[in-house]
Amino acid sequence: MKMILQLVCMMLFALTANAQTLNGSAEERSSLEKATLALRNAFATGNSKLVARLHHPDIVKYFGGDNVLIGRAAVEKGAKEWFENSKVEFIENTVESTVFNKGTAIQTVIFSIKTTPKSGGSPVISRGRSLVVYMRDKNSPTGWLSLREIAQAAPDQK
Repeated sequence: MKMILQLVCMMLFALTANAQTLNGSAEERSSLEKATLALRNAFATGNSKLVARLHHPDIVKYFGGDNVLIGRAAVEKGAKEWFENSKVEFIENTVESTVFNKGTAIQTVIFSIKTTPKSGGSPVISRGRSLVVYMRDKNSPTGWLSLREIAQAAPDQK
């Protein structure tokens, strides 16, 4: 009996550890989803100007080690260089957690990006986990801007 109880507790913990946590109103959740979709679509169409406009002017993006982008101009430059050489496509975007608080949202996502060289060659798929802080902004095309982002390798797929 004790073993069954332990197994049930472990299963419940596993379910809650992998379940998405979120709060916020239906409008907040819907509008943030539209904003993140607009960003993924800007990457898919190679629109570096829109990618930049969806980020706060003071954006800081941490990609590990010394790989840090600071400011909207750096985001646009990096995206433009990437798009000139490759077709970029998000092929996975699994939201793990979203928390809203007074005009901000913090979201963690498991993502996969397929990068296909325009000069030929095999596509590369990069998989990671990001934590992004968004803020409401009336000047944003979507109503939200990315303010801070940290990306790291994603856990192994099960």
